[in-house]
Parts: sequence; C-alpha cells; structure tokens
Amino acid sequence: MRALILSDVHANLEALETVLEDARNRGGFDAIWCLGDLVGYGPDPSPCLERLRSYDLLAVAGNHDRAATGKISGEDFNSAAYAAMVWTGQQLSAEEVEFLNQLPEVAAAEPFTLVHGSLREPLLEYLVNAPAAVGTFGLMSTRFCLVGHSHYPFICLENQGNPSFEEFVVDQEFRLGGDRWIINPGSVGQPRDQDPRSSYALYDDGEQLLYHYRVAYDIPKTQEKMRRAGLPEGLILRLDQGV
Repeated sequence: MRALILSDVHANLEALETVLEDARNRGGFDAIWCLGDLVGYGPDPSPCLERLRSYDLLAVAGNHDRAATGKISGEDFNSAAYAAMVWTGQQLSAEEVEFLNQLPEVAAAEPFTLVHGSLREPLLEYLVNAPAAVGTFGLMSTRFCLVGHSHYPFICLENQGNPSFEEFVVDQEFRLGGDRWIINPGSVGQPRDQDPRSSYALYDDGEQLLYHYRVAYDIPKTQEKMRRAGLPEGLILRLDQGV
C-alpha cells in the first residue's frame, strides 16, 4: 500500500492537482492521508473537497476547516485569515459543511497517528520546538505521528526524550526504523519555508519507506482566482514568496 500524505491544501486547486499528478508519476498511491486545513485562504474550497473525496481519503480536521463551518470562532485569526474564513464559509454547501464537521481531530493508520497541530492541542498547537514535540511523543500510541499546521516540512526524532528536528530532505528515501518520529510533510497550498513549491510525502508500507517531494504549480492562475474572489491581497502575494 502506498499513501499520499498531504497537509494544508487550503483550497488551492492548482497546487492540489499538480501534487496528485506528480505523485501518480512517481509510482502512484492507493490512498490519501490529509492532515487538515483542506479549506481556508484559497479560492477553490468546493472543487478541492470534491477532488480529495474522489479518492480513498483519511482526513483529520484543521483549525481552518472548523472555523469555516463555524465550529470554532476564528477570533484568533489575523484579519486576512478571518476574511478568507468568512468567504470560505459562504462558498460551502450544507453537505460540505457536514463533511468537514464530521472529520475527527485525531485518526490512526498504523503505524501512524494523524493530527493537524499536535496531540496536546489537535487544532491549534504549532509543533515547532522541543517542548511541543515532547508533549506529543508522550501521548503517541503509535510509532510515528504525522502533523501539519506550521507549513514547515521536517522530521523530528524522539532521541531518548531529547527531540531533534531534522531536515526532511527532498527526493531522498527515509527508512522507518525503531526510533519514534514526528513528521510534517509541509504544505500543499501555502508553503511557508521560503520555497513556494508544493510540499508532500509518499509512504510505502511494503518497503517501510517515506519520501518527501516538492513540485512547482501554476501560482499566477491561483492568484488570479483569488483576486476575482476578492480575497485579501496579502494572501495572494505570499504564494510567490513561500511565506
């Protein structure tokens, strides 16, 4: 079985379609594991949901998914994110709202746990430092945990209680060993590591291998859609910069 691991699609259809095509060209996949924030920021919430749901999909909720349906307030969002949240909510059908609302905050696919932020705070904690990693390692019941939310790809090794964050090197295979890992595949729709290319991972359970890939997509096309929708200019410009 091969799983395509995605996070933070953020309603960016051009990015999503490019990732799907790239993954198919790299041997294909049997299922998609999505780590939350399927919608928010981007101009195509409904088409992205339809595309993702056309596959064997295991997904968890992100904070933008919950905010777009009104399950959380979004009061902690900045003004641009809040405006995009309101717009996104207006685009969703009742059935799409129901789908997003029923997404769990944590899911399991042995030997992985899937969560958006962290196991301590599934929707909101940014797992970007050692204390946050220690908190999640302490709650893990599987050998590995997949997280999103920060939009930064990394591998974090448990390292006997002293977590170490390592580069999730592109185009390199990672063999899953005995040490416990937390893995962030990066963002499909809004990378923030100063690389505007979409970021994703592939997992091969037969070989017990994990791969990290980046792929360029049609950013101007997404930006034009965002402008036509009246989404905040700051959200549009950041796509070029990968921030």
